[in-house]
Amino acid sequence: MAAELVRGQNHPLTQTRLEIRVSAGHPVVAGATLADDRGTVHGAGRVAHPGAPALPGLEVPRQAAADHRLAVDLDAMPPDVHRVTVLLALPVGTGGPTRFGAVAAPFVAVTGLDGAEQASYTVTDLDSESAVVALELYRRQDAWKVRAIGQGYADGLAALLADQGLPDAGALAGAIHDAVAQGLARAVAPPPRTADESQVRAAATAGHAAGALPPTPAAPAAGGPGGPIDYSHPRRQAPPPPPAAQPAGTGGPAAPVAGDATGWTMEERLYNQVWGMFEDLARTAAAFRSAVDFADSRMEQELDRILSGLSDPRSRLGSQGDAAREAARAKHGALVERAREVLDRDLAQLAAESEVVEPALPAPYAGWDNPCWHAYRSPMELPMAVRLGDLGLPESDSLGLRIPMLVRLPLERGLWIDAGASAGDGLSDADAVRARAAQTAVVHVARLLAAYPAGGFSVHVVDPAGTAAAALAPLVDAGVLDGPPARGAAGVSEVLTRLTERVDLIQMAIRAGAADSLPPDFDTAQQLLVVHDFPHGFDDRAVTRLRYLADEGPQVGVHLMLVADRQDAAEYGPLLDPLWRTLLRLTPVPDDHLADPWVGHAWTYEPPAVPQGSAVLRTVLAEVARARQERGL
Repeated sequence: MAAELVRGQNHPLTQTRLEIRVSAGHPVVAGATLADDRGTVHGAGRVAHPGAPALPGLEVPRQAAADHRLAVDLDAMPPDVHRVTVLLALPVGTGGPTRFGAVAAPFVAVTGLDGAEQASYTVTDLDSESAVVALELYRRQDAWKVRAIGQGYADGLAALLADQGLPDAGALAGAIHDAVAQGLARAVAPPPRTADESQVRAAATAGHAAGALPPTPAAPAAGGPGGPIDYSHPRRQAPPPPPAAQPAGTGGPAAPVAGDATGWTMEERLYNQVWGMFEDLARTAAAFRSAVDFADSRMEQELDRILSGLSDPRSRLGSQGDAAREAARAKHGALVERAREVLDRDLAQLAAESEVVEPALPAPYAGWDNPCWHAYRSPMELPMAVRLGDLGLPESDSLGLRIPMLVRLPLERGLWIDAGASAGDGLSDADAVRARAAQTAVVHVARLLAAYPAGGFSVHVVDPAGTAAAALAPLVDAGVLDGPPARGAAGVSEVLTRLTERVDLIQMAIRAGAADSLPPDFDTAQQLLVVHDFPHGFDDRAVTRLRYLADEGPQVGVHLMLVADRQDAAEYGPLLDPLWRTLLRLTPVPDDHLADPWVGHAWTYEPPAVPQGSAVLRTVLAEVARARQERGL
């Protein structure tokens, strides 16, 4: 029976292969330390954190999230490890809460391989603390127990680590927060939850508990060989049972339907459905990978146990040893085959759903090859989101399954179009890479202009050396820019000064409670600054202003799109590191650099592509220009 612990209480553990689940309601950093019998952690190599997530017998998540799963194998711990301490910390430098007293109390549960909860603990009575030791697993006379700790640290992660005997605690805490910041910079932000979604999630949880819903197929947990993982999205139906288990006459699973998700409008339902597919693919891939990892680990353990049990060492090389190896490989193959069957079934279901959903997407969500663009008209209202490309995993490549990457509007963070060589880059010429990056930026700008109502979005372009003239031609020719692209250092300074003053003015009006008292001729449109070939044409003052716009601009409707090769800006060193972290990196060629917010897979991002020889881009921009002219812009 599961034990609900209070601070200081312990409880025996009946299994050694465990999963520790954390639910905090707000993104937190999860990690763990391995200590000796005196509670001392001997060096940074005994700390598992997002920058170094795997240690013997332990694996932690690679990024900050509201929900975590830590995989623990106590049998695989080094002999000198007597204590596994689970720690939580609030990310720094993200603009979020800085103390646990401002967020919901974290809930931590220890489960076995079968998913059954052994013990849980709600970390209460926290106030100014920004880091906390949640619980610990400790060894006493060859038996393991769990103890609820709940020790918070107002001085943060550095104080927590120092309390465990780490002499370089400050440096390690800084490295952990840097790794978290880098993870947040590459993560695709999840959509905000709505009230009806929370109700559906609660109902789904209750249904599983009561046995009203079909259980999800058993598979080891994501991130390590833990218990079963529920990879079905809470807003969507559970995967259908295998054909053999379906009642006679049912004719198989119901055909997928576009808009099969919660929401008040079809646009909202399609948005939620796409995110449901994204999460489903993330979790089903995690279940498959973990099942394979579990099968590999189990085969190794069985071979070690069987072969070490043979009394005559010579028999390990004889028929007995061969038979043991063959039996272990057969079990391994059966486990992997079962996981593959579940994966193939779920991928087929998602592929069928994608074939139905993709043609039904409205223009802001649709690819450039969707026929809906032929009937495009400037919208009257701002859509929920815009499509900035596609995402895929290796498991889905065989079916060509890609999930649209939808980003909420207005943009919550700026965009960085990478003009440097990437891992997936097949272009060797640096000039060709830069040209592709400029073209990709123009496609993104056109998409944003098309999503906004006429007059709701203004675009400013800085091209100090004029090297992007050819790529910018569709925007310039259509007349959809706020003005001609700024050239030279003087042009850079003028645009940055104008937008910085705009941010200052709006902020002062908001602080004074006079947001409705701006000048009558004030342009209320959202603003986008496109900077090409950064940092050419930028001095230290201009760089400082650009950082200011990146930090403060999105809150008052001023957004940034940077086309740059980070290596070109290396001379600025740490000065620009915060800027890079605040921007969402998008590449002009496919590259596996983005992470999902659930299990942290490395997703292959594919930039939006206009069909070869198509005039759709210029046609859409012409419609944007026509609508702007009707409004006298």
